[in-house]
Amino acid sequence: VAAAMAAERVLAMATCTAPVNIAVIKYWGKRDTDLILPINSSLSVTLHQDQLKTTTTAAASRDFTEDRLWLNGKEADVGHPRVQACLREVRRLARKRRGGNEDAAALSLSYKIHIASENNFPTAAGLASSAAGYACLVSALARLYGVEEELSEVARRGSGSACRSMFGGFVQWQRGERPDGTDSVALQVAPETHWPELRVLVLVVSGEKKPVGSTTGMQTSVETSPLLKHRAEVVVPERLAQMMRHIRERDFEGFGQLAMRDSNQFHATCLDTFPPIFYLTDLSRHIIALAHRYNAHHGLTKVAYTFDAGPNAVIFTLADTVAEFVEVVRRSFPPATNGDQFVRGLPVGSAVLSQELVAAVVTEPVPGAVQYILHTKPGPGPQLVDDPSQHLLGADGLP
Repeated sequence: VAAAMAAERVLAMATCTAPVNIAVIKYWGKRDTDLILPINSSLSVTLHQDQLKTTTTAAASRDFTEDRLWLNGKEADVGHPRVQACLREVRRLARKRRGGNEDAAALSLSYKIHIASENNFPTAAGLASSAAGYACLVSALARLYGVEEELSEVARRGSGSACRSMFGGFVQWQRGERPDGTDSVALQVAPETHWPELRVLVLVVSGEKKPVGSTTGMQTSVETSPLLKHRAEVVVPERLAQMMRHIRERDFEGFGQLAMRDSNQFHATCLDTFPPIFYLTDLSRHIIALAHRYNAHHGLTKVAYTFDAGPNAVIFTLADTVAEFVEVVRRSFPPATNGDQFVRGLPVGSAVLSQELVAAVVTEPVPGAVQYILHTKPGPGPQLVDDPSQHLLGADGLP
């Protein structure tokens, strides 16, 4: 039995999935770039993993000669400082948990580690891939080493927004006050079941890498934008409280208006940065105008846009509006070739648009501008994958 146990320990493996999140009160700017501490609190919605997720397998073995990392099938730099920070923190928690006594059954912390990670969506295209990626890395490592502590703080060391992907539903990342960052953590405001009618449409306009990465972009903003300072100190604290109330009351009118205003202000701080940063494109602005025309036609906020550091639009709406608005988008940006592949994710019903609506809302169509629409909804936090056939690494510890 002991020999069998020893053979069993040759390779330890854990696989997790983690979600993307979309901020409705934006995070932009660090007060500590090393610990990744933000200049303001933020609030996000976690998206469902059936449509957008990262899967990560972490394996440890005494037979591994070095740490290795594969991203979407290609070997990547495991020495990346942020990957290393996450590894170091999880191992530190594991050591602390064991109280220094090496439990024979516990995985040796000196073993080298192999990590494989895959997204089911384009990386770095403004679809919050780093958030899902680091949340997933930390979840898999924590599982491997038997750690269950406050993991959002560890995920934050990989990518700030990753701490929010450690929970499902509606999540706040608290700015925190302490210089060591121990109070800069994520908390669930409400679970994904809280607002069952809420839906999310991601309008993918480009799968391209963004012109200015978030990391460099936000630090230039911190250094040069007086508007950003005002936003962080004066505007966000009030908006955060309002947004939590709108979510609690499931008030879409309030939620939607505030999400749009906050997105616009975030992009205004990008323009106020020197030299200015442009994440929105002409097409993004076209989508913004379309949303406003659509809401004006209905006389209330039926759709709300938000844009992160990239041109893809994320539209929040309620289930009863999805079919009509998707048809409006289809008419405004007629798909070039992929008519059947234009809407992905959750099913979307068909809708007949009135002449009045078309006349008022669908002004000059831009064919082929939107690659596709992804229909999704709020979802849960990281999940453990039990099925061994789902591991991204084989018994040899290789992809």
